[in-house]
Amino acid sequence: MPTADLYELYYWPGIPGRGEFVRLVCEDAGAPYLDVARRPASEGGGEAAIVRALESLPGLPAFAPPILRAGDLVIAQTANICGFLGDRHDLSPGTDGGRAEAMQLQLTISDLVAEAHDTHHPISSAQYYEDQRDAAALRAAAFRDARLPKFLAYFDRVLQRSGGPWLLGEACCHADLSLLQALLGLEYAFPHAFARHARGTPALLRLGDRVAARPRIAAYLASPRRLAFNEHGIFRRYPDLDPS
Repeated sequence: MPTADLYELYYWPGIPGRGEFVRLVCEDAGAPYLDVARRPASEGGGEAAIVRALESLPGLPAFAPPILRAGDLVIAQTANICGFLGDRHDLSPGTDGGRAEAMQLQLTISDLVAEAHDTHHPISSAQYYEDQRDAAALRAAAFRDARLPKFLAYFDRVLQRSGGPWLLGEACCHADLSLLQALLGLEYAFPHAFARHARGTPALLRLGDRVAARPRIAAYLASPRRLAFNEHGIFRRYPDLDPS
């Protein structure tokens, strides 16, 4: 399948968020992309670019960013975009069954990301964390004690089943790249809980190290293009939600 000369990625500037999962696939593939909203407003960037994309890009309207424009195609939803790019750039398995498995993993990562986000905004994304602190403490405790170890154990079981070195066997796929971002985000937001539970899944940590060591990913992680985790994105470090 022919690829676009330049992808356009629309995601909120200033936070890695869900857009970072898309960036990692583009970076590993060596696929050129324009991070539209990170340009100055005078050049068509900024948050106004996201509003324009939601209102006026052709095709099926997107509910929310990230949005990817590839020539005449406009697609949304993180897992959908990652699978699309993986299929185009040799980062998807070569069989229908393998591609379905990779998408299953992507969707499970999306579930994990949503649950991590809801630890600090369990009631409403429209309210500040400080306005829902008590509910966040309860939600975070359940995530730390039950959901986080369950997700880690699941991905570790997938890796053990494949025999490695990657989630689906001999070749790295887009789900491996996304899992790296999820692991790094969890380590940032819940350093104490993550350290406790990750001790039981050392092979999963080594998988993350292998992804981070891929030449293009390593170069990207060390570059100014890589946005740092912060308290405005999905993975946020609030000490009250991760006691030692």
